[in-house]
Order: sequence, then structure tokens, then C-alpha cells
Amino acid sequence: MIGLISATAAGAAARDRLAAAWPDRTRVYEGPVADAVRRAFGECEQLVCFLATGAVVRLVAPLLSDKASDPGVVCVDEGGRFAVSLVGGHGGGANELARAVGALLGAEPVVTTATDAVGVPGLDTLGLPVEGDVAGVSRALLDGEPVALELESSWPLPALPDNVGGAVSGGGPTIRVTDRLTGSAGAGVVVLRPPSLVVGVGASKGAPLDEVLGLVQGALADAGLSAASVAALATVDAKAAEPGIVGAAERLGVPVVTYSADELAGVEVPNPSDAPLVAVGTPSVAEAAALVGGGELLVPKRKSERADGAPAMATCAVVRRPGRGRLAVVGLGPGARDLLTPRAETELRRASVVVGLDQYVDQIRDLLRPGTRILESGLGAEEERARTAVAEARKGQAVALIGSGDAGVYAMASPALAEASDDIDVIGVPGVTAALAAGAILGAPLGHDHVSISLSDLHTPWPVIERRVRAAAEADIVVTFYNPRSRGRDWQLPKALAILGEHREPTTPVGVVRNASRPDESSRVTTLADLDAATVDMMTVVTVGNTATRNVAGRMVTPRGYRWQETTR
Repeated sequence: MIGLISATAAGAAARDRLAAAWPDRTRVYEGPVADAVRRAFGECEQLVCFLATGAVVRLVAPLLSDKASDPGVVCVDEGGRFAVSLVGGHGGGANELARAVGALLGAEPVVTTATDAVGVPGLDTLGLPVEGDVAGVSRALLDGEPVALELESSWPLPALPDNVGGAVSGGGPTIRVTDRLTGSAGAGVVVLRPPSLVVGVGASKGAPLDEVLGLVQGALADAGLSAASVAALATVDAKAAEPGIVGAAERLGVPVVTYSADELAGVEVPNPSDAPLVAVGTPSVAEAAALVGGGELLVPKRKSERADGAPAMATCAVVRRPGRGRLAVVGLGPGARDLLTPRAETELRRASVVVGLDQYVDQIRDLLRPGTRILESGLGAEEERARTAVAEARKGQAVALIGSGDAGVYAMASPALAEASDDIDVIGVPGVTAALAAGAILGAPLGHDHVSISLSDLHTPWPVIERRVRAAAEADIVVTFYNPRSRGRDWQLPKALAILGEHREPTTPVGVVRNASRPDESSRVTTLADLDAATVDMMTVVTVGNTATRNVAGRMVTPRGYRWQETTR
């Protein structure tokens, strides 16, 4: 929760804008400012104070205890010009909050954290739990000193600066990636904990939380494994709501993953048993649940021990899952930066390798972490880019394959997923499509059923395209044409429009948008009879209304309901 505090009418106005935009994330604190800050500091993960920086410093200073647990604090001036990350830039998320608040209020985010200021990734922003000498190793990163990278556990990492990698003589600054307990990391050593461990858990009905949690923690400690690397507790679906398992997962801060008895029965395990077979229908719960998806069994089935000598009520097993490459297929939207989604930005910064068309890479180059490897190519190399991205992910890299609009709409998701198998993790990141961007500019042409059709016959035979256009025409569906016309394909759009004209009046509204959301954007609303196909190119989206679409004050509007049919029969 984000606590919002203000003292003046101007601050309250900006505060209320933020509260209205984030109703589920924010809480307004009223009353005397000092009391409001004190209450919010104790109850919220983050604070936004619409006060002078000096005032906020004096108010929060007595409340600070530990940067690992203190909330992030952002200060916004009375004029709404700046959003200052004041406390907890990384650990409290204040840096990202300042950027988000700035974007929403039109304020300039002010981030003074050293690593952010010079474009070096903070070690506590890499998405993995971090331990050890964060300040010392960060200083080495900032100073350009050689920093060793020790990968005891293979895991896809975000891009790291060029001075990170290989061994450093004399025991210099080191980043160690491991799921093993290392004791005190010592000066000059940072440990990153990958989520590489899965703990399978079985439990009798009513197994106490302390027994389940104690068993899991003891098994990890005895095996020299860090609880910070546990990704999930896994069990049979019949135990999905077992309080002891659910409570242990909550204490560990991980989800409970469940599988059916049939799924678990198909997993080969070293220690099957008749007891779970009778109880839930599978000869193994703990080992089988941990081994679903493969991995190395580090701790075979282990039973809990009860002080009163009663039979054990819980079992567990620990598996190290293999490090898998990560492929994020990212839609960049139609081109405008403010139509790039926050999730897309996150994935771009998480990647160590970015693959894409050169002109799309240019759009987001400034968002990438220093050290990101960029593999760019020109037009017409879609399948090659897809193969390259998948190949890089199979090497264990964190890869972002980028495309315009939505990556799943006439873009890179299809060739990438056709190339990928189940040996890598694939994440789809949606984007604003050209049809949606154009529709917003034109008015509301997609207010009812609509279809997108590409007129490019490079990948689809024209007879197939024509059949689809005819079906849309006969069904009275609004049509958005992608790839409508190029120098070598100048007859397809007139043909498609003629097919639609067989079923729609010449006065049917048609919207034409070129370079939607970009600086040279242009748009117009014309009619089916008046559209000059020669004015359309590959940077254009053409949307043809249905028999209900109207031109209202120069905007295309397709009604949501069917009442128009009653007046046109």
C-alpha cells in the first residue's frame, strides 16, 4: 500500500489525482501532517508526501531504522514539478515509484541513487534476493573495477556492465550466483539467490504449521541450501488448502503449486510408498511434486520428527530445477513512448540480449541496461530473428525479442513460438496494436465485432485472403486492413474494397491512419466510394466500417448494440 500525505490545497489536489488513478494501491492519510506521516510509515510499503523536501526529511528521520525494511519515500513539491526519490530508492522501490508518479502527474522524476544516476544496474534491482557487501561491490561497479562473476547456479540474469565477468586475481570484488548457504559473504562479495529450488511437501490432514515449516527449513539447512532460493512448495492438489502447507508457503514467501494425483503417479521417484497411494492416489507426493518438470533431487523424501514420538505428519523433498533460458516476446506498441506498457519496459531492462528490427531497437535503446547485447537486423528477416532469439535463450540467456504493436498480431510471437520448444521459458508481453491505436484516433470504429486482415500475400496466398475478406463482408463485420499497399502490391487494396462494396453502401465510413501515435501521424475519415487507394502505404492502417458505422462530428462510430437493425430492415 502507498500512503499519501499532503498539507495544502495544491498538494491535496495532486494527491487526489494519484488516489483516483491508483485506487487499489493508495490510502490517503488525513489529520496533522506529523501524525499522518508516522502512521503511514508504520502501515505502508511506500509513501508519497506532497510537501517540501526539508519538511519530509525532518518528519521521517526519527522513523528510519533499516534500509532493508524502511518504506520507500517519494516527495512531490507543491507545484507538482518534481517527484523526488528520497528514501529507499532500491529496497523500498522509491526510484521506480518516483518515475511512475512523475509519469502520472507530469512531474520530473529525481533519482540520485549513484547506480541509477550513471546507468549502472543496482545489485538489488536484478530481480533476485541479494546478500553480502552490496555497497562495496556496487562501488567497484561504479568505479569500473573488474568484478568477478561466479555462476554456481546457472540462471538467466539481466545485463551486467562490461567490467563484470570471469575471475579476478587476488580475490577482488565478486558477484556469486548460488542457492547454497555460504555463511558470511565477506567484504567484496555479493551473493545473488536464484529461485532454483522446489520443495515437494506431503502432509496428513491437520499437520501443524510448525511441523511442516520446521521440516522444510531443517531439510534445507542440513543440505546447505538457502531458503531464499526456494521458488515454490509443490504438493498434490488434494492438499492445496492444507493449512500447514499454505502457512509454511506464506512464511517462506513462495506460492503453493499443485498437481493432480495422476500427474504425480507418472513421475518416477526413488522412494514410493503405499501410504500416499491409499490416501490421495499416488505412490509419491513430496518427491514426485518436486520432480515434476525435471531437476536434480538434492534431498530425498524426508519425514518430520515429533517431540512426543507420534507418527510424522509431514514429508518433504528438495529438487534443484535446471536453469532455463528466458525468452520474452515484447510488443512495443505503435511507436509513442507513452504507449509502451510498464511491463514491456520491465522486460527490456530484465534482458541481457535484445533481438529486433533495427528501427524498433532505436525506439527503446535508451531503456536498456548498460551491457545489454543487441542483435539487430533489417526488414524481411523475421524468421531469422526468431531463430536467433530462441537460440540465445537456449544458451541460458534472458532474451527480449521485440516487435511493434502487439507481438502476437502479425509480429514476432508466431515465428518465435513455432521455433521454441519446452526447453526454455517463454513470456508474452502484450502491446497496443496498430488497429487499436488507429481506432482511438478515428473515434470508436471497433465498438462492435471487428476483424483484422493482412493484405500481404508474401506469407498467405491471395485466394485465402480474398475468401476471408468476403466472409467479413458477408458477415457485416468492421474490417481493419494491415499491410494494405506497397509499391509491389498495388492492386490488393482496391480488390478488397470492391468486395466490401458488394455488401456495403458507398457512403460507409472508412478511416485511414498513417504512423499512428508517431510525430508524423496523419488521419482522415472518408467513405468507401471516395477512398483513393493510391494514398495508402505500408505505414497505414485502413478501417472500413460496417452497415451501422456512422460519421459523427468527423469521427467514426460503430454502435455497440443491434438496435440499428430495427431501423434498417
